[in-house]
Amino acid sequence: MCGIVAGVSYRNIVPILTEGLRRMEYRGYDSCGVAVVDDGELKRSRTVKRVQDLIRQTEEDEVKGPTGIAHTRWATHGAPEIRNTHPLFSNNQIAVVHNGIIENYASLKEELIGKGYEFVSQTDTEVIAHLVHFYYKGDLLEAVENVLRRIRGAFALAISCKDEPGRIVAARVAAPLVIALGENENFAASDPMALAGVTDHFIYLEDGDVADVQQQSAEIYSLQGDQFVRVDRPVSVVQGFSQNIALGPYTHYMQKEIFEQPQAISDTLEGVVGISSSMFGHETPAMFKRLKRVLILACGTSYYAGMVAKYWLEALAKVPCDVEIASEYRYRESVPDKDTLVLTISQSGETADTLAALEHAKSLGMDMTMTICNVATSAMVKRTRAHYITRAGVEIGVASTKAFTTQLASLFLMTSAIAKEKGLLSEEEEKARLQDMRHLPEAMRAILEKENEIKEWASVFAQKNNALFLGRGMHYPIALEGALKLKEISYLHAEGYPAGELKHGPLALVDAEMPVVTVAPNDELLEKLKGNMEEVRARKGELFVFSDQGCNIQPSEGMHVIQLPENYGALSPILHVIPLQLLAYHTAIAKGTDVDKPRNLAKSVTTE
Repeated sequence: MCGIVAGVSYRNIVPILTEGLRRMEYRGYDSCGVAVVDDGELKRSRTVKRVQDLIRQTEEDEVKGPTGIAHTRWATHGAPEIRNTHPLFSNNQIAVVHNGIIENYASLKEELIGKGYEFVSQTDTEVIAHLVHFYYKGDLLEAVENVLRRIRGAFALAISCKDEPGRIVAARVAAPLVIALGENENFAASDPMALAGVTDHFIYLEDGDVADVQQQSAEIYSLQGDQFVRVDRPVSVVQGFSQNIALGPYTHYMQKEIFEQPQAISDTLEGVVGISSSMFGHETPAMFKRLKRVLILACGTSYYAGMVAKYWLEALAKVPCDVEIASEYRYRESVPDKDTLVLTISQSGETADTLAALEHAKSLGMDMTMTICNVATSAMVKRTRAHYITRAGVEIGVASTKAFTTQLASLFLMTSAIAKEKGLLSEEEEKARLQDMRHLPEAMRAILEKENEIKEWASVFAQKNNALFLGRGMHYPIALEGALKLKEISYLHAEGYPAGELKHGPLALVDAEMPVVTVAPNDELLEKLKGNMEEVRARKGELFVFSDQGCNIQPSEGMHVIQLPENYGALSPILHVIPLQLLAYHTAIAKGTDVDKPRNLAKSVTTE
């Protein structure tokens, strides 16, 4: 969601900070700002427009200096207005940027008002600024440590003080924050990508850590009991971001990432010479033998990946599977089972609701935990006993594409490994599945060649207000994902349904103005799906059908058909989602929306 970048340097730090914000625009935001310590004063520029506007404003306002903090804000407490835009000040002495939510801000605000502090924003963040000011007695680190003992919630912070121009203090609890080590300069940021090209040496802070960042040093302290104790955290070398964030020949990051999917699948399968439970960690052979059920916890697109995995797990590995929306699971009474594998799915590995659901499951005694994740250094990976890292690379477009397909590929590998551990995968079947998976990139490229045909359909959808997406079996979650993509970036209302449910309500919506997208692979449910399609045609609904080899569905009046090059059996969902991504993308282009940064949405949801 929000993004932080801050630092202390020997040079004007503002261009580094604003470039860092620009690189984190993919996280989603509705306002942004930067503050520096310059000649013993705090100076700032803020805007409710884009980072590029902030860059121009800092130049006009002559905001510059070697110590600074910057922020992109996704509104939680308070509307996206200048008064709520970070950095927030207290008495022109303390400057704060903050990601997350302070749960006890109301009582703290009342206390501070009683002490004479005036609040000018609607945010919970201003409580932090005033608290730091209240505790400040000449040592910023000590003041922040006192504040951390008072506030509750999930947050990442970066704080500066006009009286200590060569220092920032950063802290995190349940929100991502890294310390970046440069040459004669040091930084803090929500994402290493913010500082690509500035440094490749990073320290990943752990929950409860506070960092004292100065030009020549970065010292980490951890809250142990009621005391902060100096600790050493490992330094990681993270490279390769710069080329990943270049658009190249593409117009938008989403388009680029759709076309990167063949390579992302190849990278995710790199080094896989055989299917083995040990691919997921040294503990997984015993866990896979022991498990009797699988519980999948995820949000959004990752939840739909989990829904597809449920079909695979029950059909191929004969393991019962439940798929839960993470934000719902943690707030209801469930029946724990110590022989259940708890599997989380997350692109970022920092999704707040999924992390909380994972911890809830562990608190119930379910200790077999695993994650499918795209970030090896994430909290999700650290908090689970086993993992498989997708190699989708950096995904900047808010609407997930290549992260989804690499999650599916990883989940199919996991399903096959469980099946093998339970004696349900023969040597011949293992070879066949691996061969099919290795052919996926080529099959994907063939589908991407259909882009121009799909683009023609998009011009029709751009004129509509609603759309239905239908699928059956393991393609029902693909219909849901197609509807979500269309909603996310074109702002067109779309719903996904199991095609067999048409007569139970959705058919009432079908008329000549309702386009109906149908995912129609050549499988055992095809004939039933054809019956559902005829129900739509009888109500003058306009069908847009993605079929594949052998389906024998021909274009006719009210029936538009794009045939995918081949049928891919159990792996078909990985292929059938690609044309739905392209349909959403080109519909959004036709409507003129902001494809990579759709309104009101954030890439990584790090608060509840």
